[in-house]
Amino acid sequence: MGLSGTLGQIARRVENLESARRFFREKLGLSELYAFLPLAFFDLGGTRLMLSETGAREAADILYFKVDHIAETVADLTSRGVVFTDGPRMIHRHPDGTEEWMAFFEDDESRALALHMQARP
Repeated sequence: MGLSGTLGQIARRVENLESARRFFREKLGLSELYAFLPLAFFDLGGTRLMLSETGAREAADILYFKVDHIAETVADLTSRGVVFTDGPRMIHRHPDGTEEWMAFFEDDESRALALHMQARP
């Protein structure tokens, strides 16, 4: 049968679930699907983000949020109080001219998150 290639859910451990829920809902504007302690679920364009409260700060993988207009998204998130640590900047140009752009910021627990955009010629 094999895999479909579609990602269904991403899990991220958080120290404080209520603080993380406010950050993802209010600062990033994500739609919360539902929550029950110690979990909360958000919609990432059809992929579910599961936040799981651990009560301790843990290392986390970077979530890269795909956007169509990186400069506009940075401006919008900055107006909501999100602080960017790097970018936006082009990090790579493919042989066909497609540009990869990134901008990095942190969540409410000071762990890395990023915006990602592909700009085609």
